Amino acid sequence: MKTAENFIQTKLAERSDAGNFRKLRAENNLIDFCSNDYLGLARSPVFKIAIEAEVKKHSAFNGSTGSRLISGNLIYTEDLEQQIATLFDTEAALLFKSGYDANVGLLSSLPQRNDTIICDELVHASAIDGARLSHANRFSFKHNDIDSLEGKLKNAKGICYVVVESVYSMDGDAPPLLDIVEIVEKYNAQLIVDEAHSFGLYKKGLVNELNLQDRVFARVITFGKALGCHGAAVVGSAALRNYLVNFARSFIYTTAAPFHQLAAIKSGLDILGRSNDVIAQLKNNISIFKSALWLSADSMPVSDSSIQCVLLKSNKKAKAVADTLQQKGFDVRPILSPTVATGSERIRICLHAFNSEAEIIALAETLNELCNE
Repeated sequence: MKTAENFIQTKLAERSDAGNFRKLRAENNLIDFCSNDYLGLARSPVFKIAIEAEVKKHSAFNGSTGSRLISGNLIYTEDLEQQIATLFDTEAALLFKSGYDANVGLLSSLPQRNDTIICDELVHASAIDGARLSHANRFSFKHNDIDSLEGKLKNAKGICYVVVESVYSMDGDAPPLLDIVEIVEKYNAQLIVDEAHSFGLYKKGLVNELNLQDRVFARVITFGKALGCHGAAVVGSAALRNYLVNFARSFIYTTAAPFHQLAAIKSGLDILGRSNDVIAQLKNNISIFKSALWLSADSMPVSDSSIQCVLLKSNKKAKAVADTLQQKGFDVRPILSPTVATGSERIRICLHAFNSEAEIIALAETLNELCNE
């Protein structure tokens, strides 16, 4: 009889044979071109001091003592949620422990049986998992393809929710968001936008940047990337917030965030609100990198974001290029199938405000050598 241990060993061997066995790696001293710390706040001494001052100013437990529906809800938390709602020009916000929790909570609880969820094929795994946990009909449309989306909308049943990202996590590209808003409105559907990778690149995310906040049903704002801390918020109407408090299982059945996490989010938002300089530096660094890189168009998806990638189209080649870059001092990681589709394996490069011009040009020149051989 096959045991669980035999099953585990077989699956691990299959993954190892396929060249995509995952391992945890400790921190290193390489030049960071892989983290999501786009604005450098996670390593900022100014941010650290601000968090410590905020924690010291407010008397609070080290832990949160319970879920928010029992003992873990603070006035501080609700004030922070109102600050977030005001920042993103919306009626209300609800904090979750992570972006994963936010997407799962929203998409597993809101769409009902006989409703429809239509996701861009490249949305975050957390959105896909949330949709799977619902009882709704589920479809995907071709990445950023309006015609494909309309084809699915024509056959949608019940209340239809369309789920996209404002910057995609693997290609770094943005959707034709205004076109998507218009086609969603044409079919009386509801649009949900995951802003995980655009918040910080744009001060309030791409939805606000395009002044579409009143035409988007809900947004997921993640603080674990450009804001340099942890957690996320769903922003939308007050009714949506009340609904999630009552029905989102990843909110209801979990211990509330500790005070330190709340203080970090508030401190990060305050710092970001006071200055545009770090965002301008990030955008300048993106421009430097793109100007210095000389690769064929078919090997690089079009991206104006912090996320840049070079398609190498096999696990073996992606790992080999990443290994060489790491040996030369650059912390760049391969992205392998099944994380991305077979044939789209790549190295993923994350640019930051703190990367120097010399570091960026050196990385680009090394890539030119490796990928043009």
